[in-house]
Amino acid sequence: MKQISFSQVEFERKKRMTRRERFLADMEKVVPWAELMAVIEPHYPTGKRGRPPVDLARMLRVYCVQQWYGLSDEGVEDAITDSQALRAFVGIDLAREAVPDATTLLQFRHRLEKHELTKTLFEAINRQLSAQGLMMREGTIADATILAAPPSVKNEAKARDPEMHQTKKGNQWHFGMKAHIGVDAESGLVHTVVGTAANEADVTQTVHLLHGKEKDVFLDAGYTGAEKRDELKEREINWQIAMKRGKLKAVPEDTPVGRLLRKLESVKASIRSKVEHPFHIVKNLFHFRKVRYRGLDKNTAQLHTLFALANLVIAKRHLLALHAQAAS
Repeated sequence: MKQISFSQVEFERKKRMTRRERFLADMEKVVPWAELMAVIEPHYPTGKRGRPPVDLARMLRVYCVQQWYGLSDEGVEDAITDSQALRAFVGIDLAREAVPDATTLLQFRHRLEKHELTKTLFEAINRQLSAQGLMMREGTIADATILAAPPSVKNEAKARDPEMHQTKKGNQWHFGMKAHIGVDAESGLVHTVVGTAANEADVTQTVHLLHGKEKDVFLDAGYTGAEKRDELKEREINWQIAMKRGKLKAVPEDTPVGRLLRKLESVKASIRSKVEHPFHIVKNLFHFRKVRYRGLDKNTAQLHTLFALANLVIAKRHLLALHAQAAS
């Protein structure tokens, strides 16, 4: 057993548990670490050549910390060095070892991208959630959000990212990409993630956001006409697509039919609201509002990780209850 340092003793004797400590303690219990490491291990260096690699369990925790707190490779190195709570979660004692540096994390992230492991991690987490009966897969809600990309041309190529594009939403122009997601209508868990340039119309990605077993699909007005597209018109699906704002305004409020139509639109909107929860977690809790890397592939790979971790946050209460039952 390792002897703990004076700083660790002082930290453990404090009276109040911080929100960061509470969050990390919950994530320690709900993240299926063994399953995730089993996905990465076949592609992780064994240490037979070159410098011995950092322990996989530790690197996976460092990577998760980076996603949860929206940090750069250098930023997560500094944050773990500064925070005893993060060091305890990752399992690092600065008296004996250093925090994995930014280059080590960069190489780990590139390995995940090269072998498309983030999508496999996303699927592994969803399998665990489905096994717990949390993902019903009878209905799907689809939506998309715009993620800004750096518009600066102060780089070696003196150009913006060629894979990102600008689009107009309302009266405002945005430059970046779109994250399209398909969400389970019952639980609000994300089952599909697609990344495209910002100028890609939402309706064109509908077919990619359906898993094929749903009976009902709930969409906003941006997906008008989805049921008539060649790739979807043969499917037996109950399409619930929101009425366009102009048509809804024209519906009279003083007639029984008008009131019924407005009530129906209100019910459909209340169901679609579940799709906003994963976006809220990724953008506000994980602080991911602007893409960090160049190219759609790298950023879509990160989106799979972010929405996989967002699913664990959504299902946290149920998973913690199961963990407590298993412990007792």
